[in-house]
Amino acid sequence: MHPVYVHPIAPSSDQLHQYVQFGIDLYKGNPYYVPPLIFDDVNTLSPDKNPAFEVCDAQSFMAFRNGEPVGTITAIINRAANERFGKKTLRFGWLEFIDDEEVVDALFEAAAAWGRERGMEEMTGPMGFSDLDYEGMLIEGFEELGTMATIYNWPYYPKHMERMGFVKEADWIEFRMTVPDAVPEKHQRISDIIARKYGLSVLKYTSKKKIKEEYGRAIFDLVNEAYADLFGFVPLTDKQIEYYIEMYLGMLRLDDVTLIVDSDKKLIALGISMPSMSKALQKSKGKLFPFGWWHLLRAINGHSDVVDLLLVAVKPEYQSKGVNAMIFADLIPRYIANGYKFAESNVELEGNDNVQKQWEYFERRQHRRRRAYTKHL
Repeated sequence: MHPVYVHPIAPSSDQLHQYVQFGIDLYKGNPYYVPPLIFDDVNTLSPDKNPAFEVCDAQSFMAFRNGEPVGTITAIINRAANERFGKKTLRFGWLEFIDDEEVVDALFEAAAAWGRERGMEEMTGPMGFSDLDYEGMLIEGFEELGTMATIYNWPYYPKHMERMGFVKEADWIEFRMTVPDAVPEKHQRISDIIARKYGLSVLKYTSKKKIKEEYGRAIFDLVNEAYADLFGFVPLTDKQIEYYIEMYLGMLRLDDVTLIVDSDKKLIALGISMPSMSKALQKSKGKLFPFGWWHLLRAINGHSDVVDLLLVAVKPEYQSKGVNAMIFADLIPRYIANGYKFAESNVELEGNDNVQKQWEYFERRQHRRRRAYTKHL
């Protein structure tokens, strides 16, 4: 058998394009895999595009055998995270490989050596540059259609992690809810009580430009505040916030976005959702052209019976007080009107009871689990 060679990838669009394309090709014919948009991942991995490189160092590696690509891994040092948590952690992400021990070992050794040279003491992942990147290796739910915000991987991936001595660092779970025929009565009652008690109201927008101008910054400031205690979370920098405002707010269907404000119009909670893009991304094969944009546009405009819950955030002082009921009392009638039958929660830390309580009034099933692994270097 030919030996495996691992090469560092230059941050050029051509090499990164090949890097991302390998991951897509690896799942050819798999009906559950949802490819990323190639240009989106290329931009995320590019130091001149992604403002996370202000606080991160990274190096992507690609494994080859007999001239053919057989694996990828990106090693990331998030300096801000390491300073915040008092650790010397090397993150790994964008991990893809064929089912071959030599390939897997060579990839991880290349990434680990790069980290050790820079003083890192442990290796954890899959994780990205920020909490808004992909995180968590799929360990349950391989026969469930993925979402655009999560990782899909073959079942042999976690077997290799355990073989190499990696252990559980954190687990995330996901739920699929059935959209009810009406807002649950108890849900509506709590929503009405909370609104009166705290002087809260629902704010809706029809203009993407206006929501960006008036609440774009406030949305991500709230994310920083609400997610502060979650595993691995590091507050987004000013440049990252500007980046995400442009990246995300421009593509949302505002009917599926709910803001909750107090009497001074200060943002205290939000629910951001959008039609599932999973099937559209499968049809696009990761490319906007020539026809990928058409499939994505159709999905955004409502040709989906699934809605993805991308972000739910509540200011810490309002958490556990029923504010989430206000969010969904507004969204559920809109989901019904838009023809959604199911809702995907996306990832939630398994111990985050506050988040999981908000689903107690819905018919649901926990259908996926994913894991961050760790190992001393």
